Amino acid sequence: MAIRTVDHPRTDAADPAAGAEPDIGNQPLGERPVSDPPQSDPALRLGADPPADRLRGWIVAITLALVAGAVRFAWLGQPTDAGTPVFDEKHYVPQAWQMLRNGGVEDNPGYELIVHPPLGKQLIALGELAFGYNGFGWRAAAALAGTLTVLLVVRIGRRVSRSTMLGGLAGVLLICDGLSHVQSRMGMLDAFAALFVVAAFATMVCDRDDVRARMAVVVAEGRIGDSRYGPLLGVRWWRLATGVLLGLGCGVKWSGVYWLAAFALLTVAWDYTARRTAGVERPARGVLVRDLAPALWALAVVPVLAYVSCWWAWFGSETAIDRYAVGDKIGEGGPWAFLPDSVRGLWYYSGKVLSFHAGLTTQSSGVHPWESKPWTWPLGLRPMLYHYASGEQVVGCGGPTCVSAVMLIGTPALWWPALGVLGFSIWRAVTRFDWRYAGLLVGYGAGILPWFANIERQMYFFYMAPVVPFLALATAMVMGEIIGPRDAPRERRQTGLLVVGLWVGLVVANFVWLWPILTGQPITPEMWESQLWLPSWRA
Repeated sequence: MAIRTVDHPRTDAADPAAGAEPDIGNQPLGERPVSDPPQSDPALRLGADPPADRLRGWIVAITLALVAGAVRFAWLGQPTDAGTPVFDEKHYVPQAWQMLRNGGVEDNPGYELIVHPPLGKQLIALGELAFGYNGFGWRAAAALAGTLTVLLVVRIGRRVSRSTMLGGLAGVLLICDGLSHVQSRMGMLDAFAALFVVAAFATMVCDRDDVRARMAVVVAEGRIGDSRYGPLLGVRWWRLATGVLLGLGCGVKWSGVYWLAAFALLTVAWDYTARRTAGVERPARGVLVRDLAPALWALAVVPVLAYVSCWWAWFGSETAIDRYAVGDKIGEGGPWAFLPDSVRGLWYYSGKVLSFHAGLTTQSSGVHPWESKPWTWPLGLRPMLYHYASGEQVVGCGGPTCVSAVMLIGTPALWWPALGVLGFSIWRAVTRFDWRYAGLLVGYGAGILPWFANIERQMYFFYMAPVVPFLALATAMVMGEIIGPRDAPRERRQTGLLVVGLWVGLVVANFVWLWPILTGQPITPEMWESQLWLPSWRA
């Protein structure tokens, strides 16, 4: 993410001695936003360069990724249900194992109960192929995905804040989040969904910087007025990468389409602000004329192609579910007869999957003991119990009776201040037009708001796995505001550093306290009771 595609003359924008104010969204974190004077050079207002400490930035990112890997992989093979998967692992782990013997597809159960696309299960299968059908094997790929997500968050945090320290803080917060930790240690799909969403956001931020770099070159060369609509920007490889990653995210779970729609709108908005800031005469029309068609290709067509590519094994199989539905379950004629039978079969199969999800309601399926609704998610008010065992089969706690439990729970020291973090982010996005907070809010909201459309559906806290990285990033940004601007009085910054240090320390300590119920370590029943802070945390 540190690669600059185009060199551009913006170095002085980050130098206070140059007499130019940096762009609100690109200034060093903590500098108070100011309105650009009308006579200021648009090239300077297009934003400051990333921090110059590239080596230190990578050292911090890689070091935190190694820490995340050590934490995510520790005792990864435990617990199991007498050697078998736990909770929803029971769906995906056996299907992944079936893929190894079936050429990449699940067994056809005859009931069309394969209700998610294949990519996530294929990734689980790679771990099983490498380490066998055991707890470590079926969780290894998810743990690797969780580790890579931390690496990406550190790099994103550094790029959006222009601060290596704040990028590192975001990584520490994500490492110490209980939900991310547990979900990265389960043979389920959500760790992969989170990885692709975060990676797509990373490439989209790189695309934003690259667009502004290209615009700065045009401004510096005096060509910005050659057209009322602004310049053509050529191939935007970062945006194409965004489309591929979002398509792969949909290939893990269909909920990836929420981020696809949200990020598509966000990148168009960023294109408009880039043209306006550069001094384009008609920036809105410029987006329609110059950017819309390439955006549709990159964020509509390319994601579909990437998604369909996830079904490579299904297309090549003779036994995959509904592979030969044409002539059996659906007629050979009709208005869609011109399409290949394989495409029609996939469409039919997808319709059945959609019907399953649409009918998965509390009324039709009953109340699941650990289901929750989206208004409880921001504060993590209703966690989930993935595993619980007690009695003679659990030993090692130092007492006569031991308990082993794995609970999907967000670290309260990170989650409970979330409403304040979100409120401040909204204020900055609305009143200061700060692109950083706006982007993080879009990533956060895309994972929650769509679920309000059908509150009768069964929903679960683990849907928040792709959302937590945005919470960690937004919290790190707020921490930067608490530390204060670089030119603030020394006492002001020292006080801010003290507050942030205490906050981060509290998150780490809270994570350590929860560690036994995040990893299934044997504890006494009294210790188990002391971990359940709220009534809603109990069954």
